[in-house]
Amino acid sequence: MAEEKRIATRVSYGEELVALGAERDDFVVLDADLAAATQTSRFKAAYPDRFFDCGIAEGNMVGVAAGIAAAGKKVFCSTFAMFAAGRAFEQVRNSIGYPHLNVNIRATHAGISVGEDGATHQCCEDIALMRSIPGMTVIVPSDDTEARAAVRAALDCAGPVYIRLGRLAAPVINDPVAYDFKMGRGVTLREGGDVTIVATGLMVAAAIEAAEALSAKGVAAEVINIHTVKPLDEELVRASAKKTGRVVTCEEHSIIGGLGDAVLAALASDPVPVRKVGINDVFGESGPALELLKKYGLDATGIEREVLDFLKD
Repeated sequence: MAEEKRIATRVSYGEELVALGAERDDFVVLDADLAAATQTSRFKAAYPDRFFDCGIAEGNMVGVAAGIAAAGKKVFCSTFAMFAAGRAFEQVRNSIGYPHLNVNIRATHAGISVGEDGATHQCCEDIALMRSIPGMTVIVPSDDTEARAAVRAALDCAGPVYIRLGRLAAPVINDPVAYDFKMGRGVTLREGGDVTIVATGLMVAAAIEAAEALSAKGVAAEVINIHTVKPLDEELVRASAKKTGRVVTCEEHSIIGGLGDAVLAALASDPVPVRKVGINDVFGESGPALELLKKYGLDATGIEREVLDFLKD
């Protein structure tokens, strides 16, 4: 059996920036003294005159990005999720969101899979924060293929875009040749009639694995990849919920304000039972990423366990 290919979506971002740089000269890249970690160092090496390190001053970086965008240039603005969504929230809201500028915020090292960096850097609130900004598009790619496609699509998107990227290498589940990324449109990866599993980001691969395990136990789970959390593909979610009658949402994020709440809002007019799998209103802790995902129930076994328990009700 061939070894499973795994690539961190932050690496996908760095490599795709370089590829885009060779094709287009209408954008610049900013970073907040984290270029090696966010992988923008690749772009810096290839196009040093189009890269600007703004230092450890994320709010200032966002202000610089806003000024460049207001002058008509496209901008990629990169740092850790904790700093992009947390520390610089006011600047993102007021300087980018309010004037609806074309700034692409690339937030790496999101979620509990940051691992040993611990609770202070494990941002599990960023989707909720960015969803709350009017006009902000929020994308959480599931793998290398999707991350590359999202970077390209976001460059020409009108208004601000927040893309959440990970530190941990993720399984490549999408065919790089056949995959067709459509912003705002979910992807049904597996058909089923007993329960719908709606997942985003790192949790998509885990949801597929869980669905395979559930199939062996006689449970047919439908798996939907929601790469664009805002705007949500409400039509797809509603149709699947109507078919299966139960929905489980899976996200490497707090169960408050993220994908789960977006799905609940979409189903409010025609509700079905929903269970949210995510971080249950707690801070994370330092430890190996895979062990943390297991401890907090954010792996295939955890999803399978939640689905089986949900179906007992």
